[in-house]
Amino acid sequence: MNQKIFSLLGIARRAGKVYTGESQVEALMKKKKGHLLIIAEDSPGTYTKFVPWAKDLNIPVLRMGTKQQLGIAVGLSPRSIILIDDKGFAEAMLRDGGAPMPPNLK
Repeated sequence: MNQKIFSLLGIARRAGKVYTGESQVEALMKKKKGHLLIIAEDSPGTYTKFVPWAKDLNIPVLRMGTKQQLGIAVGLSPRSIILIDDKGFAEAMLRDGGAPMPPNLK
């Protein structure tokens, strides 16, 4: 996992801009909220369920780290999915992760 993204996840959580777990993420996506979806590499079922939905909503997706690493990054138990609900944090994570910037965040 990229150390900069790991650090940004902790800061974003303290700022109240991080939502974790399938039920929280699903509730926000139903409201068409979110700027970045991060899915653990060891969570293929979560990836299959949420990526098509994120694409429909124009939410970029990063697949990185393990459930354990994502949980540690946000100071919680292991997490398979994290939704960032802040454009600035999402842009910073995409930039630091080396991923291309999606058109909805440019």
